[in-house]
Amino acid sequence: MIPWLEPDDPFPPLERALQQPSGLLAAGADLSPERLLAAYREGIFPWYSTGEPILWWSPDPRMVLIPSELKISRSLGKSLRNRDYDIRFDNAFSAVMQCCATRGADAAESDTGHTWITDEMRNAYQRLHDLGYAHSAETWIEGELAGGLYGVAIGRMFYGESMFTRVRDASKIALVHLVHRLQDQGCGMIDCQMHTRHLASLGAHTIPRSEFSLKLRELVDYAATPMKWNSLRNEDDVAA
Repeated sequence: MIPWLEPDDPFPPLERALQQPSGLLAAGADLSPERLLAAYREGIFPWYSTGEPILWWSPDPRMVLIPSELKISRSLGKSLRNRDYDIRFDNAFSAVMQCCATRGADAAESDTGHTWITDEMRNAYQRLHDLGYAHSAETWIEGELAGGLYGVAIGRMFYGESMFTRVRDASKIALVHLVHRLQDQGCGMIDCQMHTRHLASLGAHTIPRSEFSLKLRELVDYAATPMKWNSLRNEDDVAA
């Protein structure tokens, strides 16, 4: 059994998370900015479908991407060098979330979309975006949003949430530019939550939850002023 959280209840220790389904920790509470930020600081995230209560997760093992370990395949390098795209940050956060809700990061995902990105979730992360914590990286081609992703930044941690693509490699191009920007900002780790082949192909790997938690404590404590990233200048070049 997992505990039911009232609005003022703290999260239980991560060790109490279920093994099956892996990482299910608690249910209930709300999606207020305070609750979400507290969750991310402890390595917990919400994930639930329409009609379910809010479910909170901390899987073991945890999928992470170290910025310096990003892998760029030959075909992706070619797409990056093509340069017929424009990279923007926080230019269309709401649109990115909407696209992630209906389209996935590859063909297999785009058939069904991400039904867990409900209206309630979109509203909650929009509030985090307004506060300067949630961000989007976007690939634009001929003035159209072609792919991108969104996530949450706290200290020197970035928590990836979801990706989408309308054009081949568009989400990967946005990710590569995001990783380079995060690396320039001193980000030490990108949380990818759970294993996927898509992320593994880009250099992400799993680590024990205990190791993730220790590294997390080091990174979230760095002072960083929340801000909209569209006020930052986009980098001109990305190594491929």
